[in-house]
Amino acid sequence: MRARSAKIRGWLVTLVSTSLVMGLGTSPLVKAQQNIVPGNAMTVRSDIQEANSKTGVITARGNVQVFYPARKMQATSAQAQYFSRERRLVMTGNVYVLQEGNSIRAETMTYLVDEGRFIATPQTSQQVESIYLVQDNETSPQPAASPLPAPIPSPSLPAAPIINPQ
Repeated sequence: MRARSAKIRGWLVTLVSTSLVMGLGTSPLVKAQQNIVPGNAMTVRSDIQEANSKTGVITARGNVQVFYPARKMQATSAQAQYFSRERRLVMTGNVYVLQEGNSIRAETMTYLVDEGRFIATPQTSQQVESIYLVQDNETSPQPAASPLPAPIPSPSLPAAPIINPQ
């Protein structure tokens, strides 16, 4: 009985997957994928994901992880929605983003893919936290400047007379 149940489950997964792919054939999701440059893929992992072929919105819920190597970005949140037509990612629920050593925490974060811009908003009565790596312009510390030596009087000039005020 277990073998038959597993076989039916496998068949249903194949059927649903095939139906989704065939149904998405003319959707904005597939059209967006046709313009992908290799290496620019954004990977989303989560407990549950749904895709709406009519609106082009992909929703991920539960332990969401986003990886976008082209922008050296990693993120985690409770939920994420990718709006494929606008190329906009909206993450909600304890959002944490790490990009090239810089990080930001917020309740809601919108990432505009084409602009490479984040818009972060906190929970009510809270704040957004950002940590940025700031590099000094100088690569090594410079020694402190030594004082200039006192000028040596020139022997060719006569000495100024000393005036005694009375």
